[in-house]
Amino acid sequence: MKLTTMTQVSVDGVMQGNGATSDDRRNGFERGGWAMGKGDDETRAFITRTYQRADAFLFGRRTYELFARSWGAIDQMRAHPIGVALNTTPKYLASTTLTAPGWEGTTVLPDGRAIRELKARPGGELQVHGSGVLTRWLLENDLVDEMTLIVIPVIVGQGTRLFPETGPDLGLDLAESRVDSKGVTIQVYRPAGRPQYATTTQS
Repeated sequence: MKLTTMTQVSVDGVMQGNGATSDDRRNGFERGGWAMGKGDDETRAFITRTYQRADAFLFGRRTYELFARSWGAIDQMRAHPIGVALNTTPKYLASTTLTAPGWEGTTVLPDGRAIRELKARPGGELQVHGSGVLTRWLLENDLVDEMTLIVIPVIVGQGTRLFPETGPDLGLDLAESRVDSKGVTIQVYRPAGRPQYATTTQS
């Protein structure tokens, strides 16, 4: 399967608490909701179309639980095209602790081997939304085929970032880029091996 990720990040790379203010207050985070209301109709339509083309979804536990109690439980959200896609498409949860998920249509994947086996299945697009810990693991293990970053024009100044201060390096090829009328940019990248660095020669 083609494994793709989609993540909303601030200009300084924060992904924590992008939605409602109460989404994620880990480590004293107090600046939640920084992405709410950002983006124009074209960006929202792009995001909706992305969900609608998925053949399966893969989640980390935190994002899964957030989505389950919103897109999976609130009638108004369930009726939205994104909610319809999420509720009618197979969902996979990467978790070693949650063994009995309550969201219908969910299969638990207990380890990395199970994730690799899922990706190895023929055809279709396997999408990861949010799920920072999972996304970082997938990138580190060369399992991501395409990565979409939706960059919100704000510097949050605190919170968990998509990419840690110290981590593996990765070159990227830009496949698509656009900016909307509110300054939100959408960048679609494809991993391209290790980056090239400057070299010095000594005489």
